[in-house]
Amino acid sequence: MKKVFVYFLFISLLGNFSSCGIYSFTGVTITAKNISIAEFYNNTDLGPANLGQTFTNKLKDFMLQNTNLAIVPENGELQMEGVITSFQLSQVAPTAGSTPNDITASALTKLTITVKATYYNSTDESMSFTDKTFSFFQNVDNDNPDAISEAVINVILDQIILDIFNASVANW
Repeated sequence: MKKVFVYFLFISLLGNFSSCGIYSFTGVTITAKNISIAEFYNNTDLGPANLGQTFTNKLKDFMLQNTNLAIVPENGELQMEGVITSFQLSQVAPTAGSTPNDITASALTKLTITVKATYYNSTDESMSFTDKTFSFFQNVDNDNPDAISEAVINVILDQIILDIFNASVANW
């Protein structure tokens, strides 16, 4: 009977710790109550026209799902803004042409997306950063005509969002 009581006491204390902000199962402890995320603008020549809006919405969704922060339109205790600075395609894995007149082709294309973000933490200004660059790439097969797809772009954006989250709210 005593073991059952200790077990229930442990579970109830664990529930109290996670709900009070002392401990979070995502490993993030946040004293702020809200965050404002300004639109990340697409300042690139390539890429989809809605890249900035897609990135901003994905970042907001990630913050809502992985923290207890409320999203506010402006003047949040935490503030984030930025710009997508690069959407670059680079040829990798060259292949030789079949005749001397063929232009050398590539078997793979590397898509790299770069985001510059600014984060302000009003509860602890030492955690803030300005114009920090986050970048990630994905290699895609050139044999597939739809290689640079929305799914590939989403994989890259998801990794950049995770990196921004770790550098800002998670402070890793």
